[in-house]
Amino acid sequence: MNKVMSRTAQPRPRHRPPTRRDSRRPGGAPPRTPSRPAATRTERTPTAPEPAVRQPRPTDLFADRLLAVLSGQRPVHWMLRHTAGRAYDDLARLAELSPLRTHGAGPVVHDIGYYVPSEGALEVFARIAAGDRLRAMAFRLERGKDLRWRCTAVETGTA
Repeated sequence: MNKVMSRTAQPRPRHRPPTRRDSRRPGGAPPRTPSRPAATRTERTPTAPEPAVRQPRPTDLFADRLLAVLSGQRPVHWMLRHTAGRAYDDLARLAELSPLRTHGAGPVVHDIGYYVPSEGALEVFARIAAGDRLRAMAFRLERGKDLRWRCTAVETGTA
């Protein structure tokens, strides 16, 4: 005698308890993954090396910092430990005038270039997009004995 099965096969194994169906969650419970004993686990090795996080250049960092001060977004004393010599006095004088302050959208660094006059010194220029105008900012960075970069001079284009 041939027996015909009228029921379809169960979608899950019968030895597991039924999963909870929660009507408050649209997707239901997340699928469960079987756990393996610690002895059978294998360490996964990445197939491709992870890209290293690129450190921002000191020219980019200082351009953003100086822009924040000269546009009035940050106070002048925020740059106190990042300046050396007369640069802080020059920066304080320039910040009073707020040469890069705009109405509406804030200014952004459009382009940066630099020149290396000697080892441990950079002369940097930046083009600042402020509204519909391009403005100029120049500054000098010098690396100290503690290997930290400090701004030693700063200038902006005349308004």
